[in-house]
Amino acid sequence: MSGTSEGPAPAVELVRPAVTLSNFTTSSTSSSRAAGGTNLLGAAFAAAPLAMAVVDREGLVVGANQSLGTLLGIAPEALAGRVAADLVDLASDTRAWHAYREVLRGRQARLRCTRRLKHPDGHSLWAQVTVTPLPPEGAESGSGAQAYGGQGVLLSVADISARRELQARLRHLQMHDPVTRLPNRALFFERMSAALEAESYEQSGTGRIGLCYLDLDGFKAVNDTLGHRVGDRLLAAVAERLTRCAEEAGLARGNPGAVAPLVARLGGDEFALLVEDSTGTDQLADLAESVLKALQLPFDIAGQRVSVSASIGVVERHAAGTTPTGLMQAADTTLYWAKADGKSRWTLFDPERNAHRMTRQALSSTLRPAIERGEFALDYQPLVGMEDGRVHGVEALVRWHHPQFGTLTPNRFIGLAEEDGSIVQLGRWVLATACRQARRWQLERPDEPPIFVSVNVAVRQVWDSDLVADVAEILAETGLPARLLQLELTESAVMGSAGRPLQALQALSDMGVGIAIDDFGTGYSNLAYLSRLPVSVLKLDGSFVRGFQYEGEGVAPNPADEIVVEAMIQLAHRLGLTVTAECVETAAQAARLRRIGCDTGQGWLYSRPVGADRISVLMGGSACRQG
Repeated sequence: MSGTSEGPAPAVELVRPAVTLSNFTTSSTSSSRAAGGTNLLGAAFAAAPLAMAVVDREGLVVGANQSLGTLLGIAPEALAGRVAADLVDLASDTRAWHAYREVLRGRQARLRCTRRLKHPDGHSLWAQVTVTPLPPEGAESGSGAQAYGGQGVLLSVADISARRELQARLRHLQMHDPVTRLPNRALFFERMSAALEAESYEQSGTGRIGLCYLDLDGFKAVNDTLGHRVGDRLLAAVAERLTRCAEEAGLARGNPGAVAPLVARLGGDEFALLVEDSTGTDQLADLAESVLKALQLPFDIAGQRVSVSASIGVVERHAAGTTPTGLMQAADTTLYWAKADGKSRWTLFDPERNAHRMTRQALSSTLRPAIERGEFALDYQPLVGMEDGRVHGVEALVRWHHPQFGTLTPNRFIGLAEEDGSIVQLGRWVLATACRQARRWQLERPDEPPIFVSVNVAVRQVWDSDLVADVAEILAETGLPARLLQLELTESAVMGSAGRPLQALQALSDMGVGIAIDDFGTGYSNLAYLSRLPVSVLKLDGSFVRGFQYEGEGVAPNPADEIVVEAMIQLAHRLGLTVTAECVETAAQAARLRRIGCDTGQGWLYSRPVGADRISVLMGGSACRQG
């Protein structure tokens, strides 16, 4: 009988000896009783149901019982003189072989390991092999060890094939999904973890790994309308198609030894295809395309025609440095992108897009504490009269001095603040800080016309807080006259105002606060609706002004831009509104805007957003000359 190293690595256990042949005898001073005990022990050894052999210190079989002969398919007498380690395949495993030699040397250690043995008739069996030292010769008179030549070890072999088979069946049930018969999440992660072990890819293969993580689009609707039984049958049918895609992908590699992608159901309507030793993103893209194509065909489930699609997140990378958690996080993120991009598609993981998402998440989680820690500050950009070139007002622009990402402009965090509601707390701080600064400028120059401060307000501030009460309280605390405060709302927010927002705007206007529509011309642009709103200022979006930038540079200006802007200015003036042009960057743009009647301008021609001390300087002269 020969051994084989198939199957998992053997379990080796080193323990102190507990049982010897001498344990089966009792000491006696009577030689006749000793001889009788020896005969009795020999008979018990020969008839024992446990397969056993006595092995000498050279590792050769001294004697074996009938059970061992039957187990190995060799006559007991033919086992005498054979190398015991060869019979039970101990030499093929380094750990087992070393432990076995220690036992033979009499180090008082017992070896126990599991081996897969091959019977001469062709079948294989799993055996638990135990090697136990026998007592030294003469240690116990009449011992069974002396009957077999004195010192040696006892080798016992137990057939555990039935137990292993039961364990295998239980493991299969534990590691496979009962609905689809596919590997489940536990087995998937076990395979993925093994594939990411260094020894798995350093010796052979491409050293890369790929993953297609998919989710069925609209599966919940199938469950809700047709029932869970139909839903389960649909999942099983999807699993069959995914398995065929994986098998075809394995054959397409042209390598007989190539392993087909592992298909697993991770739970619900989520599936994964793991590609070990992937050859690059093209291979994963082809696999994702084949999956989408396979799922496009309708399913016939219990006589009903059911159609589904899938969104797939695709990740492909070097196995070195990759962890199971990191791979699944990337796949989950990419699946979310595929869903957000319109479903029924696959999306490849993009490190830059993921870095932006991680930054966004980091900012979102620290926004509220940052307000409390005072990490925000205000810059101010002048609003300059087109006719006199003097600063009439400033727009307050919030900056976040982030300890990790540096100074961030509003476009990096205002959207996040609106999503999580912290815009209410932040907006109140901006409003109070800007009003205090405007009052300070007024007190510093009591003999000059005061400048107003314009503050951006998000729609959520109107809905989630009492904006009117907040403004009234802040004006009272700072002593700033209401006419020196202007609130800016975006066009899309103001044009659709009704109910509470409209009431709040009207109350603020009645209080004397100016209301401005920001980025006008990019949304509804409903000038007729303006007549019913308490609005006093229109701020033209910078896209209109940029059309003026080529005058004086040898390129003819687009007359349509000027016609559109002039028409909006004239209509606004007829409605009693003033107009501010944003993004004024050149003197030529300013001249054209002045010619068609624009009231104020804002842009880098006059000044970039600056600190409050710089505004104090600009207030002392022409902003055009200072910019």
